[in-house]
Amino acid sequence: MRTALVIGTGLIGTSAAIALSQRGVTVHLADQDAEQARTAAALGAGTDEAPDGPVDLAIVAAPPAHVADVLADAMRRGVARGYLDVASVKGGPRRELEARGLDLAAYIGTHPMSGREKSGPLAATGDLFEGRPWVLTPTRDTDTEVLNLALELVSHCRAVPVVMDADAHDRAVALVSHMPHLVSSLVAARLEHAEEAAVRLCGQGIRDVTRIAASDPGMWIDILSANPGPVADLLADVAADLEETVRALRALQSSDDHKRHEGTSGIEDVLRRGNAGQVRVPGKHGSAPRAYEVVAVLIDDQPGQLARIFADAGMAGVNIEDVRIEHATGQQAGLVQLMVEPKAAPVLTAALRERGWAIRQ
Repeated sequence: MRTALVIGTGLIGTSAAIALSQRGVTVHLADQDAEQARTAAALGAGTDEAPDGPVDLAIVAAPPAHVADVLADAMRRGVARGYLDVASVKGGPRRELEARGLDLAAYIGTHPMSGREKSGPLAATGDLFEGRPWVLTPTRDTDTEVLNLALELVSHCRAVPVVMDADAHDRAVALVSHMPHLVSSLVAARLEHAEEAAVRLCGQGIRDVTRIAASDPGMWIDILSANPGPVADLLADVAADLEETVRALRALQSSDDHKRHEGTSGIEDVLRRGNAGQVRVPGKHGSAPRAYEVVAVLIDDQPGQLARIFADAGMAGVNIEDVRIEHATGQQAGLVQLMVEPKAAPVLTAALRERGWAIRQ
């Protein structure tokens, strides 16, 4: 790949363009908002000047509801040898293109499983996709050259290619992305009119659950409108579980021992099912999740504190597998939770104590 055209310079399109530009590909940028394309160009994503002729690959980074229109226009104009989109829904756009009678040998649907709560070119980064799955949905009609161009794009972005059927992909992202986003929003919505005294008690748990609820509603309306069926089916199952859980909690209020026992069993069932599902979430580098020990360190809210901790851990020969920070309410301090291999926990604890860090059990 020597040349590419990125149509849509939001977070995903600009991030892909930056990654390609960094690897020597000449990238042309186009957007219905010319100012946004100029912003992306200023960030090093490429040039907002139109290409002189067909490019090697056109990357359509438009919302799912507009993907078919943008792709159809680009294909009819012959702007590229190959075409792909990066929308989060795959079955619908392809069926729309088929209904328009377009030859889809030069097209492949793709979806990089990466993003941020922020949108737009200013949120873009060239390493956004590094180590993340990038789904490819070729069909028997997909030209081999186009598939190779898509794989080259994934490689330049340092992502991990995953081949799936388009409709299977849509059911999968409904489960692991679209439905969880709505659930997160439903939980966060309970906080909107909550008493301030209650909100001040928020800890890391509620922050984890509601983090993705901060995303742009307009973007998510586009996404959910393109995949409503699978998401609705999953939410119906969640609603059934919620009804059972409510009944179990009501039973715990009963003076009848038998009902209280049934309530306890119902709550235990949903918690154990949650345990069983959570352990299936892939861990570091996509491998099976592993149990880590937590070394909790109290730090002041001052520049350089995290860098010092990581440097001290490195001097102790300990690899930090993961990290979380919980800020103390109303104080200029926080608790850093360092996840390490169990055998490394005592080594790290001793080393940090020796260097003056306050360890919390």
